[in-house]
Amino acid sequence: MTKSLKQKLTFPLIGVLVLIIIIISGFFYFDKLLSKSVQIKDIHIDTKAALKLNILKQISKKNGITEWELEAASATLFKDEDKAILIDVSIIFFTKTNKRVHLKSKEGVLNTKSHDMVFSGNVIVSYENSELKTDKLHYNKKKHIIYSDSHVKLTRDDSVIDADSMETNLNDNHTILEGHVKGIFRDNFNIL
Repeated sequence: MTKSLKQKLTFPLIGVLVLIIIIISGFFYFDKLLSKSVQIKDIHIDTKAALKLNILKQISKKNGITEWELEAASATLFKDEDKAILIDVSIIFFTKTNKRVHLKSKEGVLNTKSHDMVFSGNVIVSYENSELKTDKLHYNKKKHIIYSDSHVKLTRDDSVIDADSMETNLNDNHTILEGHVKGIFRDNFNIL
């Protein structure tokens, strides 16, 4: 073999050998880097929660007729309890005549077995031109009623009524206000 042929073969072989050493070294370096255990800090795990949903939509029907449609920004369902904690709740209740009663609240608790609910935090119920505000409101699915044992303020057009409690039967379109009922209302004042 001539000297020039040896030189022509030696340089490419040395280059290939250096390239192989670099690749093997890089493989071991990245393997070691990737095999380190990842440490995650400041994670809160709710051991009572079975499931957390970012958005919840649920419809309740009885005998094929829609009673209510519920939406919440988030819902946390609990393992050992039959309840879901709801945040930013919006619900539409349907009357027997298929009219819509809208409710919004910051929080809610849904009993996942009975579908009874409790709403709290700036509860606003609106129906046509009427609006009811209270701190806490309950829904009884079996009776299809909404009721509050907290102060309620009902407004419609120029009329305003305050009471210590209220109950509205969504099937019969009938509302009862009790306890220190006072206010100003016009003729033909209809709540529901």
